[in-house]
Amino acid sequence: MKQSLLDLLKEVDTPTVCNAIEVAQGKRGFNNFTRGTMVASDVAAGAIIGYARTAKISAINPPSEVPEVIKKRRMDYYRYMASSALPALAVIEDLDFPGCIGAYWGEINTTVHKGFGLSGALTNGVMRDLGDLPEGFPVIAGSVGPSHGFVHVKEIKTEVTVFGLVVNDGDLIHADRHGALVIPPEIIPQLETSIHHLLETEKLVLEPARSKGFDFAKFEKAWEAFEAART
Repeated sequence: MKQSLLDLLKEVDTPTVCNAIEVAQGKRGFNNFTRGTMVASDVAAGAIIGYARTAKISAINPPSEVPEVIKKRRMDYYRYMASSALPALAVIEDLDFPGCIGAYWGEINTTVHKGFGLSGALTNGVMRDLGDLPEGFPVIAGSVGPSHGFVHVKEIKTEVTVFGLVVNDGDLIHADRHGALVIPPEIIPQLETSIHHLLETEKLVLEPARSKGFDFAKFEKAWEAFEAART
């Protein structure tokens, strides 16, 4: 991914990327995004962009495997996260969903992942320690709660599902307070141009609408220009 595209993706929100993907594809109907309302640890943090590092966790019940197996998997998980090609983010499916109770993402775990160089985390599970999470590591989660429960890693580097979004290791993710999406690899070469085109065409309506004296006649003219620019 070109640095200019990465920089641009950090500047725009996830709805803009959704629309730009449709511009790149030349049609409506892109649907590889999360469903429902998620919770952002910092609504002002901006977008998280990176290649997915996936895992599955559970917290309601204690692990049934022997402690040596659990410890080894935990260390394998952190080794996997620490060796990720950057930019990267953790995408974690809580298998207890929708009854998740264990906050995997608290002050310690977010700080560790940030130290590894990851950009943030996306999960259908729980986060906690709001106000103490490190700056520059947004978490987009399913809920907020006080306890870690019996949280433990169940799988590493497998396909996960977060709020209806299916994610595999290495998928390029864009996420913010609106939710998340997987960027189709085939449109990456034209995505930067598509985002710029989208932003310019939106100005055709937004600038007149924000000006004094805006009325239906001016809207009709602006919308005609907007529609022409989109086709």
